[in-house]
Amino acid sequence: MELTVHRGTRSIGGSCIEINDGNGHRLVLDAGRPLDAPRDATGLLPETLDLSRPASVVFSHSHMDHWGLIQELPSSWPVWAGEKSAELMSLSSELFGGTLERNINTWPSRPAPMMIAGYRVTPILTDHSAIDAHMLMIEKGGRRILYGGDFRAHGRKSSLVEALIASPPADLDVLILEGTNLRTNKPVIKESELEDAFVELAAATERHVFVQWSAQNIDRTVTLYRAARRTGRKLVVDLYGAEVLRRVSAGTRLPTPGSEFPELKVVITPGGKRLYARQGRGEFVEEMARSPFAISRSRLVRDRAIVMTRDSMLDDFVKAGLAFTAADAYAFSNWSGYLDVDDPESGWFRAKAAGAVAVMLHTSGHASPTDLLRFATAMNAKAVVPVHGVAWDDPGLAFPGMKRLQDGEVWTLP
Repeated sequence: MELTVHRGTRSIGGSCIEINDGNGHRLVLDAGRPLDAPRDATGLLPETLDLSRPASVVFSHSHMDHWGLIQELPSSWPVWAGEKSAELMSLSSELFGGTLERNINTWPSRPAPMMIAGYRVTPILTDHSAIDAHMLMIEKGGRRILYGGDFRAHGRKSSLVEALIASPPADLDVLILEGTNLRTNKPVIKESELEDAFVELAAATERHVFVQWSAQNIDRTVTLYRAARRTGRKLVVDLYGAEVLRRVSAGTRLPTPGSEFPELKVVITPGGKRLYARQGRGEFVEEMARSPFAISRSRLVRDRAIVMTRDSMLDDFVKAGLAFTAADAYAFSNWSGYLDVDDPESGWFRAKAAGAVAVMLHTSGHASPTDLLRFATAMNAKAVVPVHGVAWDDPGLAFPGMKRLQDGEVWTLP
């Protein structure tokens, strides 16, 4: 059995890992787009990934740095993902990159083991900022490899990780482990604690609480919906936020625009309407506009709400009289690396200039260093292969059985 990390041994994002049984059966885990790649860049697959021979691909979740090169993979290679992950992959392509021209085989949120390319593959639902994120157990010929994908143990599905730590799989040969948060000071608090912080902010704010967060971070949407309910406010999302919820809410208790969730409203901005029109998605705009849960920008001026915002929406808000005021609050609820506090076009800068309270309220989508070590220790694998991190070579790390590889290096399991 051979293991190759084509990309990711010393970087975050662009993940691509291959398992090869030596008899022509190849399983590729993720084919992610590098985080620093320009939007229009192509030819980004790792050079060591052989495209001339058959392979099957399994995607762990719907973040672009794990699936974003799907269109560059040979069309003959079967691809797999969770049902809700596939929905979000399709939506991202439709709105920002054209139609996703691949048939994605899918599994439900709690699937039974499957046979893919001669391997027994068991997706294990986990806790991450992407809904429907999975670890992947790969078994063949008496070998067991667990790919942890991206995970954390402080989100709304932390019990899934804790259950795995309490009852780990036996006889693991290899644990492929992410290390995003090693040697960082990223905020790592429970999502429930973040909810309390938003409640406190909303209670202290006279008018609106504008929040910038990723529409695909469903945990964060739930956090803000719960905070809105607890403070007697509405949660207002844009078209994209509404469609994300619509795509992933089936079979769940997640809030989605409709009569069951009266505190959830949808605002249609001219910019959002143009984006959907350019992609031929005008029917969704019309559906939302006709619905009883649509709310106009002018009505929002007279209301008190928690409002989804992003920098591209601000001018549309201003034109409707919804500019920041000293009676508002603005919260940035993304990774701090996405924020330039000195950019005059940013929500942070414009909120501060208007006298509004501006705060960072976020928690990481990745496990803390303490939880990474807890997890690795509990899994008790013969070898831990580090990926998706830049601090794995720092002295003092105490991970057991670490097997350090180079990108593209073929390692034959002993």
